[in-house]
Amino acid sequence: MKRAMIAMSGGVDSSVAALLMQQAGYDCTGVTMRLYRAPDMERTSQKSCCSDADEDDAAYVCWQLGIEFESLCCTKEFEKTVIQNFILEYEAGRTPNPCIVCNRCLKFDRLLSLALEKGFDCLVTGHYARIAQDRDTGRWQLRKALDGSKDQSYVLYMLSQKQLAHLRFPLGELRKTDTRAIAEKAGLVTASKHESQDICFIPDGDYGAFLERWTGHCDPEGEILDLEGRVIGRHRGAVRYTIGQRRGLGVAAEQPLYVVTKDMEKHTVTVGPESALYSRELIASDFNWLSIPEPEHPVRVTARTRYRQTENQATVWPLAGSRVRLVFDEPQRAVTPGQAVVLYDGELVLGGGTIEQVHSGQ
Repeated sequence: MKRAMIAMSGGVDSSVAALLMQQAGYDCTGVTMRLYRAPDMERTSQKSCCSDADEDDAAYVCWQLGIEFESLCCTKEFEKTVIQNFILEYEAGRTPNPCIVCNRCLKFDRLLSLALEKGFDCLVTGHYARIAQDRDTGRWQLRKALDGSKDQSYVLYMLSQKQLAHLRFPLGELRKTDTRAIAEKAGLVTASKHESQDICFIPDGDYGAFLERWTGHCDPEGEILDLEGRVIGRHRGAVRYTIGQRRGLGVAAEQPLYVVTKDMEKHTVTVGPESALYSRELIASDFNWLSIPEPEHPVRVTARTRYRQTENQATVWPLAGSRVRLVFDEPQRAVTPGQAVVLYDGELVLGGGTIEQVHSGQ
């Protein structure tokens, strides 16, 4: 009998993934990665993952299914990789995506390696995406989920060919309503559980306060500038502001103003009208060509620069050093350094990387 390690978050998606693999005839073991602990984290929080209650729910589902359960403490590794990266990126003026870093370093590296070491045939998660193998080339491909409203391919672009070969996403062909219906029919304790929505280590969403608590120092206050470089206000620390932000600027103006750029060395935040947020061109680094080999010529693609964004037509040029240049057909709003850009060809995920530079102008 084939063996499957199930990454259990304590939510309905991973619970149903475990059930489906069990029904498919696999010998399953559920594993929860304990990533973050904080004294003030509420056990009953429904908006953040990694709580004691989530771990209890995962264990209970495994008991309901009659499968083994293990808890793996990865808090030190999580702090060293995910949290430290988050802090360094914000202090450099970029806006990181910690879920992507966590996927790359822990869930699909640390956990998959452990699964293979222990003799499991595959690692299973509750992600909404699909994996297929090209019959002609044998290359593994990542595809969007059937349910476009739940598709999570954007945060999975960093996967390797070896990882895709040993991963299973059983929810990729389901809609979220189907997943909940399966959980309810099976009587799983997580059937009606709310989804986590915020960053697990910042459940209240206050990034600035978290950075101050973690680093032990406050980001210096500074000047808010208009596009001509004139001082029009003061800010409470540049790390508290993100590109495209409108609320909380504390600047009176005849028209709405948005954060356009930040200069972390000079401690300035530049604001302007919404029209100043649009750009067509970017450079991305650490680029991973996933479902296709790196092309030798420019390629027409569709691209997202944010998780829930609609894809837009663009052309991509491969560059040396795992970088690409991407030019959109139409200007895009608030393209932000530190975020991911992911390329598609229909349902196929071509690859993705981290936005390094944004060239302003329309």
